[in-house]
Amino acid sequence: MITTKTVGTVSKTLAALEQALADGGTCSLDPRVPDAVWRAALVGPAHEFLSRPGKQLRSAMVRIGWILAGRGDPQVIERLGLVVELLHAGSLVIDDVEDGALERRGAPALHQLVGVPLAINTGSWMYFWALAEIANLGIPPADELAIHRAANAMLVRCHQGQALDLASRVWDLALGDVAAVAEATTRLKTGALCAFATSLAVLAAGVPREVSLATQRLGVAIGTALQMLDDLGSLTDARREKGREDLRHGRVTWPWAWLVEQQPYAWSRLVAQARSAQTDAELDRVADALAAEVTALGRTRIRSLIDDALADLAGRAGDGPAFATVGALLSRMENSYG
Repeated sequence: MITTKTVGTVSKTLAALEQALADGGTCSLDPRVPDAVWRAALVGPAHEFLSRPGKQLRSAMVRIGWILAGRGDPQVIERLGLVVELLHAGSLVIDDVEDGALERRGAPALHQLVGVPLAINTGSWMYFWALAEIANLGIPPADELAIHRAANAMLVRCHQGQALDLASRVWDLALGDVAAVAEATTRLKTGALCAFATSLAVLAAGVPREVSLATQRLGVAIGTALQMLDDLGSLTDARREKGREDLRHGRVTWPWAWLVEQQPYAWSRLVAQARSAQTDAELDRVADALAAEVTALGRTRIRSLIDDALADLAGRAGDGPAFATVGALLSRMENSYG
């Protein structure tokens, strides 16, 4: 039904999409339905989003878990990386609908191109495609079950975190609650997905529970650093559109939590300005002022979190391949988020 010419081979993700939709694939399509109908309904939207370049940081975390596990089939690790990237891609599509976002990965958000109903269905389908791929890993049933359970628990936590993100507004919170909401939202969303990624290879290899828990803790630390970098980077000129979106909706981001800690009086003033802002120029002034107040503290917090994660890893794995891989990944994270 879906040929290489239709889907393309520009990435492993697109090759996996083609394989999944082909006859006998994980998500094979009913051949009685014309190709053009399938392209409009599912193949086109999925291809459009998955063809956009991403940072691939979460699949890199799967490889870190593999190194920490000390064993495992490299082909299984590659498939596990696909599972995580698909779950992440689906979450981005759904997040953009819920947030009313305009852009994603250098192009219009998917719902801006195909409409909200198709975008929601495509993002949800990516979740279930990812879960279906777990059955193709070729690992013992007990290890497969452990991965399914971990995936389900992660999805529950991510949606709890998303509920906080969607319902909480920084101007509605008491000063003392801002940091707690920022931390919980991060831990339940980004932290849960990254913990899942780092623990996948360990689960697939049947490594003892204490090793799995240690890799999950590492994933939470990495995920928290990722979210901090993303929140702080959105205040820069290069990512100002994302920053405006966060400020316009009063999202409880890490810069607000850092401002509470450092300058509570400035927090009250800037929150009021963000709430009353009517134009992009007004939002930009808030972003500039917020960045001026918290960038130094934020960078210190991020660096401390990364250093602690590296020290914990060195204590558990030694100054070897795993340590070097995590260090390189974390440096790439800092650079990619600016």
